[in-house]
Amino acid sequence: MNDREKSDAAVVAMKLANKAGKPAAESVEPRAATKGNAGQQNTRRAQDRESVSHALDRIRQAARLRKQERFTSLFHHLSLETLRTAFYALRRDAAPGVDGLTWQSYEADLDHLIGNLHDRLHRGAYRARPARRQYIPKPDGRQRPLAIAALEDKIVQRATVAVLNAIYEEDFLGFSYGFRPGRGQHDALDALAVGIEKRKVNYILDADIQQFFDRVSQEWLVRFLNHRIGDQRIIRLIQKWLKAGVLEEGIVTTSEQGTGQGSVASPLLANLYLHYAFDLWANRWRQRSATGDMIIVRYADDIVVGFEREADAHRFQIEMRERLEKFSLSLHPEKTRLIMFGRYAASRRRERGLGKPETFDFLGFTHICGKSLRGDFMLLRKSRRDRMRAKLREIKDRLRWLRNRPIREQAKWLRQVIRGYYEYHAVPANLRSLQAFREHVIFLWKLALRRRGQLDTTSTSRVEKFAAQWLPKPRILHPWPALRFAVKHPR
Repeated sequence: MNDREKSDAAVVAMKLANKAGKPAAESVEPRAATKGNAGQQNTRRAQDRESVSHALDRIRQAARLRKQERFTSLFHHLSLETLRTAFYALRRDAAPGVDGLTWQSYEADLDHLIGNLHDRLHRGAYRARPARRQYIPKPDGRQRPLAIAALEDKIVQRATVAVLNAIYEEDFLGFSYGFRPGRGQHDALDALAVGIEKRKVNYILDADIQQFFDRVSQEWLVRFLNHRIGDQRIIRLIQKWLKAGVLEEGIVTTSEQGTGQGSVASPLLANLYLHYAFDLWANRWRQRSATGDMIIVRYADDIVVGFEREADAHRFQIEMRERLEKFSLSLHPEKTRLIMFGRYAASRRRERGLGKPETFDFLGFTHICGKSLRGDFMLLRKSRRDRMRAKLREIKDRLRWLRNRPIREQAKWLRQVIRGYYEYHAVPANLRSLQAFREHVIFLWKLALRRRGQLDTTSTSRVEKFAAQWLPKPRILHPWPALRFAVKHPR
């Protein structure tokens, strides 16, 4: 064998080693080093999450065992690992704040930037930036103001919220569902449905707190925090976010009220505020003052309270208004309603010469007094018409921009939209609303296709053929509330 043949045989041997996963492959395939780095990064992220999880478990256990204790040493938990874990928990496609930084640009130099942020945080040199004001449309046509924080503020807020959640999740009451780990909107809907059907509920108080996120008293919020948080560095950190203000049209405005709806920390701070301002008081009122059965369900600032007796309902509504006023909050005079509702509502209203029982809205559904096939009382939930109309308007506007795109591209987007709508709204007894939504989407699609040009003659049958091929048909995806509630909350 000559020298060239020996060289070729050595190369073949090295490539075989590469397939076997041996380190010798690096001399033949330099890109293997990049793969190695990616693997090391994933391993580090997993180790970070595990380390943070163990630390939070210790906090959680202490909070569970010592309900009255103030935690005086929490700031050191805002470690490099916690900040890095918080960064990877952020949304990749979130809008940038006043700093203009995106998630992708920050990740490109993550180790250096996170290390610098950690150093400034623990030296006391960290300064919160003003949030950028942005407005999104509400279903009623008004605009909802959102506060978009700078990326580093989001990281610090996410890390701090993780530490505080470990404490307050042991304190928050069971009827609070909004923006809590392991709880969602359908959990609140299930709890309300089970309460109305299984308990003696004859009256419903549908309470709406007026401009809650804008009227939260920052002074009261800090006082509430001091009940459990004795580490003043954590308190000052939260005050920095509250006092950073909002940037709108080049002007920074600050206020002594509000938590900046849309920020990472806002949901926890809102739950904390209502925990002390409403939850503890309402739970005590139910135990000491109610003369009949009573249920409470709260999702953020949306509150529904059910009563067996009308006298209890009236007293609670009056005292609730007085209670909230002590903490700079107020009930909306038009949206807060006390209605007759439940298994006897239809017969009692008929005796008084009134019409059908009134309905109320909660978390995107209209709740209706209905009957089962056997004639028994049954709570019906249908998608809110105003929310459906708002969603259809969004689809119509989007189709206007997509109508000249290929049919396949339009169909894929519509299929994704309809599936997302079904995932939330496909609850038992809501099939008719799902069918109506799909039919409206097909109609809007047909209009968009016909407007591609004057000579376009897309027929209804052709669009229906596209819909049968691409758009999912409505079907119920969620179980009955009592079944899911029994699994999550076994007695």
